[in-house]
Amino acid sequence: MSNKPEVKQSQDKVPKLPSLEGLNWLLHLYYVRKDFKACKDLIKEQMTLTNGMCEYALYVHALIMRQEGRIQESLELFQSCSVLNPANVLNLKQVARSLFLLGRHKAAIDVFNESLKTSPSDWEIKHNIGICYWHLKQNEKAKQYFKEAVNLSKNEVSFLMMAKIFIKENNIDAAIEILAKAAEYNPESSEILTILGLLFMKQRQFQKSFEALGNALTYNPTHYKAILAVCNMIQIHNDHDVALNKYRIAADTAPESSRLWNNIGMCFFGKKKFVAAISCLKRATYLSPFEWKILYNLGLVHLAMQQYASAFRYLNSAVNFKPKEPTIYSLMAVALTYLDDAVNAKQAYEHSLSLDGENVYTNLNYAVFLYNQGDRQGAASKLIEFRKNFDSILQGKRRDIDPELQEISSKLGPILNIGEISRPKNKEVESNFQSNADVAQKYSNVSKPVDDSGENYRRESTVASVSNVGFNGPSRSESRASTANLMRRDFEN
Repeated sequence: MSNKPEVKQSQDKVPKLPSLEGLNWLLHLYYVRKDFKACKDLIKEQMTLTNGMCEYALYVHALIMRQEGRIQESLELFQSCSVLNPANVLNLKQVARSLFLLGRHKAAIDVFNESLKTSPSDWEIKHNIGICYWHLKQNEKAKQYFKEAVNLSKNEVSFLMMAKIFIKENNIDAAIEILAKAAEYNPESSEILTILGLLFMKQRQFQKSFEALGNALTYNPTHYKAILAVCNMIQIHNDHDVALNKYRIAADTAPESSRLWNNIGMCFFGKKKFVAAISCLKRATYLSPFEWKILYNLGLVHLAMQQYASAFRYLNSAVNFKPKEPTIYSLMAVALTYLDDAVNAKQAYEHSLSLDGENVYTNLNYAVFLYNQGDRQGAASKLIEFRKNFDSILQGKRRDIDPELQEISSKLGPILNIGEISRPKNKEVESNFQSNADVAQKYSNVSKPVDDSGENYRRESTVASVSNVGFNGPSRSESRASTANLMRRDFEN
């Protein structure tokens, strides 16, 4: 009995050591709730109790710093975590991630390679090294690491990055092959199916494109990128009402997408509701003021409304963002023609043809312009170039050429003594040909749709439509729509 008090006294003298990880659960709870203020208070308390030795508190603090945009401070905290626990590969991965965000890609690669020694089968490390090499423009090494990441895990992001590199290299067939393989392992990925459908569309394989996009919408009916691509194909067939109904679904998902409002505007344009079209296009340009295609479309609509000064202003803005796009100069020439500035209109036509001498629309418009200016020899030369380019297009079995081109050419040819019909010999017939020339001028002011096939992919994935229109009053060509593709460029998270 006498020993019991001594045992109790000895137990009371045992010191209470603070637990380094005792409140990690509470830290995690605050962090996932995004209650960063409470999280920081608890971190400060933990660091005081543990003399700065709590690894998880430092780790969470670094994550908060990164979300607040303080990348350098987050890097220093992750480095402290790595010093406390060098065997934890997650700390090294976060250090490399911070270096990547700071633009120090070579240093990030070195840290990722160091983490590979601890975890050689981590596909995420391989994928991130590939992204670093991609930013360093070393595409071959990037593809090698993406391929290794795919071999370790059939994750869709690695497939998408490989496809993106092939698209940058203009190797569409290889990109389609990669995405088709990715669809086998990720059959319910709307992102993969949408991009695959867009690439099929670029190669004019419309049946396969429609199937891929249909599958994407089957798995995700509100995937707005797939909706835009499908609606683009619907707009090609001038079914604008159906396209507008589908755009309503996309508007609920992405109400601030400039390309969505651009497409809606071109639907109204196809329905000849020009005021509604301008309203939608101006909303689109408010959301993306530096997108030249929207400005191009605004120029088209104003030309259709015979507001030539406004059309020239928008086209001039578009050419500042895309100075090497020939179709913009062609439309500027049309606007300048109606503004009675023949000198600058001729220069615009010449510059457009210097950028793309095989543009049949520009060739024919220029021929009509020169004829109206009294230069029959120059008009005949441009008409011959038009027929040469038009025949080569027909041999390629393309079906997106406006049939009115051949009609206008057949009317203008006899006037310029080109073709099977001989030159008129009396004044009465001459006057009939002059009236035909007026009709040709009326219908020939049409612009070729913009083609994005040679451009790099941008940040958002979608399709934008550009319409062909006759610019001298109402005409049958006003209701024809063609397309300009704006597809996804960046598959990186």
